[in-house]
Amino acid sequence: MALFTDGPISNIEDLRGHDTQILEVANVERIDVTKKLVLAQEEVSVELTTLLRKVSRGPGIERVVVTPPLKLWHTYRALEMVYRDAFHSQLNDRYAGKRDEYREIAKWAHHQVVQSGLGIAADPVVQAAIPDVRAAAGGLADGAYYVAVAWTNAAGEEGASSIPTMIQVSGSSFAVQTTAPPNVKGWTVYCGTDPVAMTLQSGTLAPGQSWVQPDTLSSTGRLAGSGQIPTFRLPVPRTIQRG
Repeated sequence: MALFTDGPISNIEDLRGHDTQILEVANVERIDVTKKLVLAQEEVSVELTTLLRKVSRGPGIERVVVTPPLKLWHTYRALEMVYRDAFHSQLNDRYAGKRDEYREIAKWAHHQVVQSGLGIAADPVVQAAIPDVRAAAGGLADGAYYVAVAWTNAAGEEGASSIPTMIQVSGSSFAVQTTAPPNVKGWTVYCGTDPVAMTLQSGTLAPGQSWVQPDTLSSTGRLAGSGQIPTFRLPVPRTIQRG
């Protein structure tokens, strides 16, 4: 699971999974769905911060892990915002109905977050930065390869993998390096010929160490992950949702 602060926790495909017409509506009404995802995250961030402040010695938002209820809260808030803009554009009752529907479901998702508690990481590992990947001596099969890295903490917990970067190999291999924050104690390399099917290639590497991809690409390792699981669940006080 990613950290809340890693970036937008839902994407356009998540929205489409709940509303197949969302992109058509956004196109007709000229609504920037990507921007709404960012704005929805900002709104949820404000409400999460308020919840955390009500907990005695509560952790900062940078330690909040994205749990399924939290992801749903963000998704439904973004859908509500899209249909709210669509309604203001056309004053169409159909849009108003969808806006109100998603507002209520967002309230339900918020309630689930409160009921289940916030997922908290004791030693949060942020999503890894895009690695430095360069050609190196070797005999890897020619072609395009997608490479990502993930950082680990002292307990071996792995944060979300970086956004993949692509390198074209011809008569060579490639070397990978990464620069990580102080709490990162190790890192791993994932690679594949498809950015959505990258598998583990290395063991845990030390900070500052470089990795050179062997001539054979491993396809049996685990897939690149989305981040660490919560260390514990933090009970939060119930609040009355806006609207």
